[in-house]
Amino acid sequence: MLDDIEKVLYTKEEIDKKVGELASRITADYRGKDLCVVSILRGAAVFLADLTRKLTDINFTIDFLVLSRGKAGSSGEVKIIKDLDHPIFKKHLLVVEDMIDMGESLHYVVDVLKLREPASIRICTLFEKPYSRTLDIECDYTGFILPDKFVVGYGLDFHQKYRNLPFVGALKPKLSPY
Repeated sequence: MLDDIEKVLYTKEEIDKKVGELASRITADYRGKDLCVVSILRGAAVFLADLTRKLTDINFTIDFLVLSRGKAGSSGEVKIIKDLDHPIFKKHLLVVEDMIDMGESLHYVVDVLKLREPASIRICTLFEKPYSRTLDIECDYTGFILPDKFVVGYGLDFHQKYRNLPFVGALKPKLSPY
């Protein structure tokens, strides 16, 4: 599996430091508020676990969404196949994503969540590819801006593999779907 990686872009230590920085900002912003952290599964699970373990000075609940969509880059319809388990009316939402590139799925999710009248919605992503954006999505908390390469590790996958790598690396071009 490690032979499939062209280059390590972010080490475990760099990721851990950045997650701590994001957690500090989130803690300051949500202290004393009724917060619900909403994670989009599967990729965000690794980031969510590390991030929430560092949110030690605030109270929050966690809920999950699972989406179904056509292939990346397609105009396939986004659907929620596993919805939130609890109401979010008048709660502050923090939507946690592993990576935002085109923004289509996240745009859909935010539109759906707004209809449920939360107090606020903010977005936290560890990795972002803003140059790939096809829809206007503003991230409130961003860890790293990724290069224009196909990346895996730390929850990011290729055909459901490589999520377990403790770092983020560029997949070798011969394996990349780009």
